[in-house]
Amino acid sequence: MIKVGIVDDHAIVRTGLKEFFSHHVDLQVVAEGANGKEAIDIVRQHALDVLIMDVSMPELSGLDALPLVKAKAPDLGVLIFSTHPQEHYAVNLIRQGASGYINKDSDPEEIVKAVRMIAMGKRYISLEVADLLAQQLSKDTSAAPHEQLSEREFQVFIRLAQGQSPSDIADELALSIKTVSTYRTRLLEKLALSTNSDLTYYALKNGLIN
Repeated sequence: MIKVGIVDDHAIVRTGLKEFFSHHVDLQVVAEGANGKEAIDIVRQHALDVLIMDVSMPELSGLDALPLVKAKAPDLGVLIFSTHPQEHYAVNLIRQGASGYINKDSDPEEIVKAVRMIAMGKRYISLEVADLLAQQLSKDTSAAPHEQLSEREFQVFIRLAQGQSPSDIADELALSIKTVSTYRTRLLEKLALSTNSDLTYYALKNGLIN
């Protein structure tokens, strides 16, 4: 029996997945949560084989929760289940320790296939994500500018784009305000932008924030 946890801020998504999994005798949903903080609690309280987690959630996003989840359960397979196209987050999240990334538009049977593979200790990499990873390894210059950002740069970028202040970002990421300012300068240079408003527009245009 594969023990699964589902973390998504939409109850209808959790209910739908749970109902679908109930038709597969080898899958059992043992815990549910609505945000990244609850994901951490679930990992602490339950012995899971696979955690399915959304990216965009209140309080603590999947992007921020993933490294905390992996710190508490290094061997746990985490399947990212998101509305964002794979090219936006997949490579960064896999670098952070996700075992797979699947879009919510995918066929339900593909989700089951991914869960089973991850439960066996493997990664689930779609052809699209494999191509993105290959591009990263070859440092393909045709990749979008934000795909060239480091993990930390990307985290700062998303928060600035969402309108967070440098002091709030510093507190959340355990950085100094000076360091956040340095990251901001580097981001603007790498993305060829000038202001925080430009960062927000870029993120919205590329579907990185809602």
